[in-house]
Amino acid sequence: MVPPLKETPSQTAGPYVHIGLAPGAAGFEIYAAELGQDIAGPNARGQRIRVQGRVFDGTGAALKDVLIEVWQANADGRYPHPETPTSDDARGQVEPGFRGWGRAISDFDTGDWQFETVKPGSVCGRDGKTVAPHINLWIVARGINIGLNTRLYFDDEPEANASDPIMALIEQTERQKTLIARRQDHGRADDAQAPVTYRFDIHLQGPDETVFFDI
Repeated sequence: MVPPLKETPSQTAGPYVHIGLAPGAAGFEIYAAELGQDIAGPNARGQRIRVQGRVFDGTGAALKDVLIEVWQANADGRYPHPETPTSDDARGQVEPGFRGWGRAISDFDTGDWQFETVKPGSVCGRDGKTVAPHINLWIVARGINIGLNTRLYFDDEPEANASDPIMALIEQTERQKTLIARRQDHGRADDAQAPVTYRFDIHLQGPDETVFFDI
């Protein structure tokens, strides 16, 4: 009997990504604080939010070795980069300590992942069109040969989502819902530091397959 073929390290993005990108999660205590754990920093303005979810495979099973990279604008819709288009002259000017970038690791037992940040504002696109508030996600895990790019939009921004130029590119409009994070609670209206929780599950295959982008 011929033994089944196995994936080689070059055919999968995980679990090696944890060793290189999140060594603490892989059991290697190399750094006092791993890079990418603080997305917004302590000085960021705007509503604090918590995003949580799972990544599911085509059978509906939760993946438990997922790494998700996050990048986003601040509450004013600005990325911390001088070449980022803006509607004013404040290119790249964000609050001290705001990276707009981070990493989330799934729980190895449950597959649950989460991260905390601030809710981004609407972004000025390269063509001058306004892009709805969103968070960019890059997903890698065991069995995913190439990292997957997708976006998270917010269900409490219906008007902005309806006019979003990226959403408009999705020909199968019913699949737009796969990019919408669902608000779970309202936090404390009198405290912007109390995080509002959003739920965003990602499906790699199947009828609820998330929209991924070729960028």
